[in-house]
Amino acid sequence: MTTAISTFDSTKKGLLDLLKDIKIGKTQLPDFQRGWVWDDDRIKNLLASVSLAFPIGSILLLETGNDSTRFKPRPVEGVTDVPTEPERLILDGQQRLTSLFQSLLSEKPVLTHDIRKKEIKRHYFINVFEAIKNDSDREDAIISLPEDLKLRNFRGEVTADYSTLELQCKAGLLYLPYIFNNGIWEWQNTFMTQDTISQAEKWDTWGKINSEIIQRFQQYQFPVITLKKETKKEAVCLVFEKVNTGGVTLTVFELLTATYAAEDFDLRNDWFSQKRKFKNHPQLGNLQNDDYLAAITLLSTYEAHKQDNTKGVSCKRRDILRLSLSNYKKYAEMISNGFITASKFLMSQNFYKAKDIPYRTQLIPLAAIFSALGDEAEQDTIKQYISQWYWCGVLGELYGSANETRFAKDLPEVLSWIEGKDEPTTVKDCNFSPNRLHTLRTRNSAAYKGVYALLMHEGCMDFRTGDTIGLSTFYDENIDIHHIFPVKYCNDNEIAESDYNSIINKSPLSYKTNRIIGGNAPSIYLEKLQKSTRITEDRMNKILHSHLIDPATLKSNDFSLFFSKRKESLLSLISKAIGKKIESLQLNNDLIFTNQDGGTN
Repeated sequence: MTTAISTFDSTKKGLLDLLKDIKIGKTQLPDFQRGWVWDDDRIKNLLASVSLAFPIGSILLLETGNDSTRFKPRPVEGVTDVPTEPERLILDGQQRLTSLFQSLLSEKPVLTHDIRKKEIKRHYFINVFEAIKNDSDREDAIISLPEDLKLRNFRGEVTADYSTLELQCKAGLLYLPYIFNNGIWEWQNTFMTQDTISQAEKWDTWGKINSEIIQRFQQYQFPVITLKKETKKEAVCLVFEKVNTGGVTLTVFELLTATYAAEDFDLRNDWFSQKRKFKNHPQLGNLQNDDYLAAITLLSTYEAHKQDNTKGVSCKRRDILRLSLSNYKKYAEMISNGFITASKFLMSQNFYKAKDIPYRTQLIPLAAIFSALGDEAEQDTIKQYISQWYWCGVLGELYGSANETRFAKDLPEVLSWIEGKDEPTTVKDCNFSPNRLHTLRTRNSAAYKGVYALLMHEGCMDFRTGDTIGLSTFYDENIDIHHIFPVKYCNDNEIAESDYNSIINKSPLSYKTNRIIGGNAPSIYLEKLQKSTRITEDRMNKILHSHLIDPATLKSNDFSLFFSKRKESLLSLISKAIGKKIESLQLNNDLIFTNQDGGTN
């Protein structure tokens, strides 16, 4: 029978001891912790709870000393001149401990903010008369005063002055940091000289102040859970996020930044320098630092797998957290170049803006594939493989959820496919239902964006200028996707919104052209365009064909026939992109899609 090994210790520790350890730097924060953010009201509520000996939650700490679980430390806010390395790091409890340290031990004004987010500096007191009178109103007894200890009205006139010890004692205001230093005795002596109450009442009041306020602070105990230093890094990060429910989930980039900082490497600055290389590549405008790390990890694990096939290819969160600094440095430049090559590939597929990229996440395996291929990726045949894989991911809508497992297959399988082996899983998994075209109505869909780009890739021309919509015209003419049968016309003629808003009734057009189209019937706006631009009948027919539109259906305003014919044309276009035939064979109300080689999916 084996004995379970505990990964943590649980005990209680006095508030003063915790705060002293913070002051001398024995207890610090891991650098991935976000800053202290509590406002004045939350600090007062916390102090009120401690003054009543109410529980305010446990504290989670991590022992330092494990070289494989190193994080760059930083002192708790308000602590200066820390000469020592920390013995432990705060994983949960930063906001509470920082608030208590600053308001109880630092004796400096606390820089916080009010409910309007305005920065204020405050000292914290307790009104002892109010506190001992009624515990239920303890929150009202905690007072925060400005830095000069004077209250003012809206005109700036002083309405109350507590700037001397005598004035504080007269008002019954006890400065809370005195509770943990000798200031408490000076406060007591000054309080006892006040002539507002009798000597007997003073001693009785002091006794209550001591037992009901001072001792509660001095004897307050925190439940403390300490993770042992042997705890693995990914477990530390997981535990941190499980307990840190009140904050924003930390990204792997922030966690890895803290890890590399312990090795004197600034990941954030390095990322910024890499990102500057992407500024002339608008397709990468939404690329995130976590995507960048995932691509590096994917390539790193793939290279390790080639050397030892027992090692898996992966870029899950835990794998990114395990990415060594040496491997980061080894592959970062390659991946940066891979993303730039990916952006050029996307440009060639007529994706011009970041918002039009169907799946930002598909950039991760795409960049890794280009990085692994290097100069080979310039070969036309290889680009055809990559293009089919990419369009299968887009039009098969395969990257809409957790994708790390698919990424891990994409990289080795695409590279093997290029070498003549089996199709990648993404290509095999790709199916496109003809009826899906009916439901593609907004940019929220990857396939919607895909069809938009495919039409430009096929060389569609603007109705007004006759110019092929490419890179220059896309920006110069303010190209966007617009209705072919205008919305007003469709509503006036009782055409179903679900039909006229689908991608079947949309195509890339310039802003000016769309203004001319307005809400007119197609026959009217086509005649208007031809007259104003002197486009011949044959030329206009060619322009319409470039959008996969049957000109006769537009000129006769026959939406139904237009819709059915364009749907079939778009399906042919999609079939060409994914390298699979799409046949509307109805079998038990299910659609069967056949590969070009005759196999079925």
